Parts: sequence; structure tokens; C-alpha cells
Amino acid sequence: MDKSSNLTGKMLIAMPAMRDPRFEQSVILVCAHSEDGAMGLVVNRPLPEIGFADLLTQLGIDVGEDALDIPVRFGGPVEPGRGFVLHRVPRDIQLGENRMRITDDLAMSTTRDILEDYARGHGPQPAMLALGYAGWGPGQLDSEILQNGWLTSDRGDEIIFGADNPGKWRAALKSLGIDPLMLSPSAGHA
Repeated sequence: MDKSSNLTGKMLIAMPAMRDPRFEQSVILVCAHSEDGAMGLVVNRPLPEIGFADLLTQLGIDVGEDALDIPVRFGGPVEPGRGFVLHRVPRDIQLGENRMRITDDLAMSTTRDILEDYARGHGPQPAMLALGYAGWGPGQLDSEILQNGWLTSDRGDEIIFGADNPGKWRAALKSLGIDPLMLSPSAGHA
């Protein structure tokens, strides 16, 4: 894989032919993509049955009066019990252990201390918590894209962090100038 095909920091938009219910009409932020495989977080599948404050309580984290309410989403089917906080980060901030810079201004954290920060009313914003992730083995994502499973687009913060989860798939397509009704489920090659 050459650098020009690295999708880290890009979004994947499921094509209409995607029939896997875990990914149908999903939008995924690609957090890492290399010749070893890819990892991403679904950004448009809320988990309404799991509140952020309840999750903090289950982890034994005291929830203060000023606690921030971070949206909790289904990040993907791999390791569904593991949490990933996706958040903005200033370009000049050095990230510590268990924090990964995705782009110049976007990072993913898996540390307890970031959850404790939100419980006390501060922490990087905007943010979302994803439970689980989507993963692909070497070459698998590239193959799925060639088979017309996904479209790729630049990242859109409103799509990632916004509250309109049901509308994010259409908004992601619209950002490419695509009407979902005009998409064909068949791949074509010239």
C-alpha cells in the first residue's frame, strides 16, 4: 500500500448493497490504515440503552455535578466491551500513552483518566465514546472498496460528532454530491 492510498482520517460510507446489519448505512471514521490492516469507529450508531454517566458508574468513576455527557455509540463488532474516546486535540499537544493521533487535530484515547476528566466536567471537546471497533485484516478493506462495498470521503466533524445519527449516512453521501437513490449496488470497471 502506498501513502496515497492510506485512508487514516478518512470516512467510509457503506454502499446501499451493504447487507451486513452491523454496517448497513454506516459511516466509519478510519483511525488506522496500513499494509497490516485497518481499524475504524462507526460514528452513526447510538447506544441509547447505555448512558455515559451509567457507564462511568459501572467503571467505578465518581460522576460529578458538572460531568459532561458524551454520546455513546456502537463503534463496531470487534471487542464490544472496549471503549474508545474519539476527540479533538490541539495540534501542538503531545499525546501520552494509550492515546493515538489520527490526524493533526483528532485523536483516540483508551485511558481511564480521560473518562475521569469528563466525569469532573472537563476534557477535550467535541468527543464521543465508541464501544467496540471495526477491523480489517491486511488488504481486506482495500478489497471491500474495490468490490463496491464502501465509498470514501474526507472527514466531516458534524458527521462524526453531530447528534443527527439517522441523517449522517445521507449527509456523508451528500458531502460527495451523491444522491443515495442514484447509487447502484453493482461494481463497474472500465
